Amino acid sequence: MFTNKKLVNILIGLSIMALTLSGCASGARAIQPTSTPTPEEDLSTTTEAVSHGNEIGGYVELVDALRAAGATVEPAEEVEQVFFSVKGQKIKVNDAEIQVFEYSDEASRKADSDQISPDGTNIGTSMITWVDQPNFWAKGRVIVLYIGKEAATIDLLTGVMGKPITTHG
Repeated sequence: MFTNKKLVNILIGLSIMALTLSGCASGARAIQPTSTPTPEEDLSTTTEAVSHGNEIGGYVELVDALRAAGATVEPAEEVEQVFFSVKGQKIKVNDAEIQVFEYSDEASRKADSDQISPDGTNIGTSMITWVDQPNFWAKGRVIVLYIGKEAATIDLLTGVMGKPITTHG
């Protein structure tokens, strides 16, 4: 049987343990996130670039804006066009092939995009014969090229990038 002294010691020990566990539990709750990160926020669940939520400045923001507009975006292979000073990245946007050229800064992008003629058939000293209608957009550090006439694709890119450089009437 327990003596009063043993019972008091057991109660004091249990009280100290309860206070210690209570302190640990409240400390653990203090460092828990207030919400579960989405796959876009949790880098451990995706290998894709994560948007910074900014206006379109580069490739990452462009892809994010296209997805936010409801498009399916799949990166494809690298592309090179002799009339641009940087290599590009092909992406598949709702079954349409788009070429994206990202520059180190807006001034470098502007130097190339200013060379594109209104109908897109001349870029600097290059004269191009396209297989279909060339459509160019420029914003931030990127130039976007879509070769085709699909209105849904042109409208999507215009909605995300703004007015195209090229005009077709």
